[in-house]
Amino acid sequence: MQPRQLRWETLAALRTSSKGQLSYCRHWLQDEDILEGCMSPLVLSPYSGWVLDRVIGQSAQEIAPSRSSTPKESTPLTNESSSLEKITSASHQGSSPVSSTEPSETKGNDDLSLLEMNQEVFPAALPSKVTEVEGCIRMYEEMHRLKGKEGLRQRQEQQEQMVRAVYDLASEQLKRFDELKELKQHQEFQDLQEVMEKSSKEAQGQQEKLKEEHRHRAKVLNLKLREAEQQRQRQEELERLRKEEGQERLRRLYSIQEEVLQLNQQIDPNYRHKDLPRIDLSAYSNRGNQICGLVSGLIRTTSERGFPTQVDVANTERALQEMRGLISSMQQEIAAAVEEKRRRDEEEERQKQKELLKKEQMKAQTPAPAQQSGGKQRKEGLQVKAEESTMQWYQQLQDAAEQCVASFSGISNCKDNNEVKKIKTDLQKAATIPVSQISRIAGSQLREIFDKINNLLSGKSVQSGGRTVSVTQHPQGLDFVYYKLAEKFVNQGEEEVASHHDAAFPIAVVASGIWEIHPRVGDLFLAHLHKKCPYSVPFYPALKEGTSMEEYQRMLGYQVKDSKTEEQDNFLKRMSGMIRLYAAIIQLRWPYGNKQGTHPHGLNYGWRWLAQMLNMEPLADVTATLLFDFLEVCGNALMKQYQVQFWKMMLLIREDYFPSLCHSPAHPLVNQTQLSK
Repeated sequence: MQPRQLRWETLAALRTSSKGQLSYCRHWLQDEDILEGCMSPLVLSPYSGWVLDRVIGQSAQEIAPSRSSTPKESTPLTNESSSLEKITSASHQGSSPVSSTEPSETKGNDDLSLLEMNQEVFPAALPSKVTEVEGCIRMYEEMHRLKGKEGLRQRQEQQEQMVRAVYDLASEQLKRFDELKELKQHQEFQDLQEVMEKSSKEAQGQQEKLKEEHRHRAKVLNLKLREAEQQRQRQEELERLRKEEGQERLRRLYSIQEEVLQLNQQIDPNYRHKDLPRIDLSAYSNRGNQICGLVSGLIRTTSERGFPTQVDVANTERALQEMRGLISSMQQEIAAAVEEKRRRDEEEERQKQKELLKKEQMKAQTPAPAQQSGGKQRKEGLQVKAEESTMQWYQQLQDAAEQCVASFSGISNCKDNNEVKKIKTDLQKAATIPVSQISRIAGSQLREIFDKINNLLSGKSVQSGGRTVSVTQHPQGLDFVYYKLAEKFVNQGEEEVASHHDAAFPIAVVASGIWEIHPRVGDLFLAHLHKKCPYSVPFYPALKEGTSMEEYQRMLGYQVKDSKTEEQDNFLKRMSGMIRLYAAIIQLRWPYGNKQGTHPHGLNYGWRWLAQMLNMEPLADVTATLLFDFLEVCGNALMKQYQVQFWKMMLLIREDYFPSLCHSPAHPLVNQTQLSK
């Protein structure tokens, strides 16, 4: 094959290669340095081995026919070709990227000897000078690669030996370091143990010192405690003596007060000397009341302060002496008045004797005044029936309650109307649930409860059970709420106050505030109270003809279920709760309201109830229970309001009413015959 043709084939092979198919930029001179290719070192193409294979193969085919006649020459050529193939394959393996980089040492030596043996044959076989140069370069690179690989192996062995030597040295140094560290730790442990022993000895010594100081202080404290105990005993003894003296002085004050009150009763112009003509004891009565008020004020002040002093006893004794002097002066004036009356009576008797004949007809009429006076005495004694004015007031309240019930009959009779029935239920819950929430521990909730009830009665919307409720939802809603609210207050007295006496005051203060703003609630409250507890009027219902015993028991306040009357203890408990609530209401007012006006049902009604109760025939268990509960709740308020008159009432109860109470019947039904008259 001609060299020219060989070059064309080479160019065709390069054109069809992956690199020959690349497109190059025409303006490469603008981006690269033109001399960069000349200055860079020469690098043999990785495909040079493939080129040599093709070139040597074609050359061998051309030379083979010309030398076929000489068999001696063919053998060297064949050997030469095989040698070239080995060189080419070695060259190809060294240039190929995927060839192995670590051939064995034996194979490298064989290739090196093969290259040296065929160095003379190879130039003769090459078709051109370029291929020869390129092959030499390949052989030279392969030789140097093998030499470098051998040097690298030896260097690796030296490096491994050095690493083993350094490892052995480091291991020895580590052992020496561990031994040194262990020795140091042992020394530190010994030093620490010595320090701990030393500190332990010091702590023991300090503890002994503290124990000694503690024993000394304990002795001192025991001495101080004994002294304090002795001082406390002396103080207790002094306090006991002071209390005994104070109690003695207080008893002295009470005895003086009792004597003063008894003396003051003698001054009453309408008690013993009302038949004396033209005698005015008002000055003595006023001064006696002033002295009683002075003594009561002294006792009240000393009670608040503790025990009275000797000065207080001296002041009350002076007041007693003044009262005695006042009584003496009054008695002298009365004696003078009696003497004057006696003289006038004698003169009148002489005149009557002169006109004896003219007055014979008048003597026949004298029994009538006697009968009248006897009737008056019976009227002034204990009564069975209530006064007429009281019964009229009681009947007016009951009529008002009946009219109120009639006014909301549309809500009461709503069985067929579900909407009205729903409104009725909501209004009843809104009126009764807040009252049920009042208890003895209500505290700050009272104002919230009061505002909720007041807003409901004022026509505002309130929340109850998650729903909005207002009395304007029905024309009869306000009357219905008035009635149910008053009934709930009475029920709370009957149930809650009867079980917990101290619950009367929070319930009463809310009821009093509502009563002051909405007076109709108060009238309905009284109507319910009088109906359930007629003794709050006070009023003893009479057994009328045609009235069954069960109905009469209900009129007296008893609960009758299945023809069985409740026990007397339970009956008295309910009556006590309602009277306690009534006694609390008459003395309390809503603290956040307008106090400029008077109480709608104040202490004057309580004084009237007490006076009328004492004017009526007592029933032992009922009267005693109600009087005790009433005075326990509002007795202090009545004492502050009426002062001397209250103490007179107490003396009347103790001296006159208690004996009648002890001989009175124990059950209201025992006295039914007398009540029916």
